[in-house]
Amino acid sequence: MKNIVLVRGVFADGSSWSKVIPLLQAQGYQAVAVQNSLTSLKDEVAATKRIIALQDGPVILVGHSWGGTVISEAGDDPKVAALVCGAAYAPEAGESANDASQPFGWTDGQKQIRLDSEKFAVLTSEGMLEYVTQGLPLAERELAFAVQGQSYGPMFDEKLKLAAWKTKPTWAVISTNDRMLPPAMEESSAKKMKAATTTLPTCRMVILEEPEKVAAVIDEAAKEALTK
Repeated sequence: MKNIVLVRGVFADGSSWSKVIPLLQAQGYQAVAVQNSLTSLKDEVAATKRIIALQDGPVILVGHSWGGTVISEAGDDPKVAALVCGAAYAPEAGESANDASQPFGWTDGQKQIRLDSEKFAVLTSEGMLEYVTQGLPLAERELAFAVQGQSYGPMFDEKLKLAAWKTKPTWAVISTNDRMLPPAMEESSAKKMKAATTTLPTCRMVILEEPEKVAAVIDEAAKEALTK
């Protein structure tokens, strides 16, 4: 079980995995980040499945934040042996990311999202520095703001066709200091998925704040999947 495919969240690019990937590589894993278009759920799933198809064997599929929505659908691929959700959405089949978070309320971080005339979303500087990356050094927080990508807002209302976590072994990381997504939603999702759960006192960008612990969860998933 050597192949790890990593799906990022919104307001980020593939460099959000820059601390996790070297740790996985040092353990002998083939780790690759999907460079999602952030234009629609359908496009996200297709891009992820193209990367899965390039792997020479079974895959551990990892999603951070919005990436949890993507892997919930893309994870039905027969190559996918297990899922890891890092501070992520985990909608049900027939449910959207917004549907999954709506019962838990609108956070102060989400209030920092701005839509342009074409419904593409970005975060304000305050949103990125104080509500998404607040657990990181200032230089890293400013870099995250500089490289954030636009995401198409309506994709958060697209419904999932299926939820792969219902049939695949699943691991979850909960960020208790998350100011963008409600930690209560992350906890509820982990219970719903019957996921092996790790709880960390981290910001939304747990993959940058505690990369060693995230890599350890992925390693655990890979080793457990090998025995099944």
